[in-house]
Amino acid sequence: MEKRRFGNTGMEITPIGFGSWAIGGENWSHGWGPQDDNKAVEAIERALELGINWIDTAAVYGLGHSEKLVAKALEGTTEKPYIFTKCSLVWDSNRHISNRRKRDSIWKECETSLMRLKTDTIDLYQIHWPSPEDDIEMGWRTMAELKEEGLVKHIGVSNFNVEQMKRAKAIAPVESLQPPYSMLRRGIEQEILPFCIEHDIGVIVYSPMLSGMLSGTMTHERALNLPKNDWRRNNKEFQEPRLGHNLELVELLRTIGQKHGASPGEVAVAWTLRHPGVTAAIVGGRSAEQVDGTVGAATLILNKEEITDIENFIDAMPDQ
Repeated sequence: MEKRRFGNTGMEITPIGFGSWAIGGENWSHGWGPQDDNKAVEAIERALELGINWIDTAAVYGLGHSEKLVAKALEGTTEKPYIFTKCSLVWDSNRHISNRRKRDSIWKECETSLMRLKTDTIDLYQIHWPSPEDDIEMGWRTMAELKEEGLVKHIGVSNFNVEQMKRAKAIAPVESLQPPYSMLRRGIEQEILPFCIEHDIGVIVYSPMLSGMLSGTMTHERALNLPKNDWRRNNKEFQEPRLGHNLELVELLRTIGQKHGASPGEVAVAWTLRHPGVTAAIVGGRSAEQVDGTVGAATLILNKEEITDIENFIDAMPDQ
């Protein structure tokens, strides 16, 4: 699998990375319903077997559970992938999640993630959300301290806008950004991606399949009957009227994918990778079979006509 230069980090990463949000389990506010831990580990192992060289996780995914599964999957591996994780979302004994970016909190979060991941250093440590805004400078100074101490190799941000990145950049270089990006969430194209190109900030996008909506496996019946502990149940993209229009888009992606021997999800991910400001995409997998169904996006190149067909379809979709 080819590798791409990841901004100014010095890392070379594959066009897709393994995303571990969904494998965090069901017992937290943003769970994806029941998850088999053994299948989760097999999914990570399959991703590495296919050549994917980085894993993106976060402390909050499953309230620490996702990081533990990543560590379990990597036990005994000789060629370790890059490990990216995140801080600034913490939880209490009642499993209530809150935003925190004070110095002591970030230090503690980092040390705890290192223990869960069973590693001495984190390849990329990211601030998960810019809230509370008043603490952006304090949080970013702390991230720079962690890098200076060698606990993390590189530091980045997630869900930051241009102004927030400028505030952080005034203290220490912002090496990466992790924003949401898909055919139906294109807001970063106007200002954020041009800024990242200008300042050589590596960009790894999340939810390129819109949390599974564009994967090709979502159906009307399945969307309306998601488990009660699946956060997508309350997402407007999985409810009418958006649901019907989104599934029509999936059929277009299916038609395009058939020409390449690709799934609709692989077309959706490849579409995000077409943008020169995007280094790579985070693609989740809850089983080895799901990984097999999306890995082809790394080598799929859509032609101009196909991209035009997709964008014309999106432009014609009704405001919802």
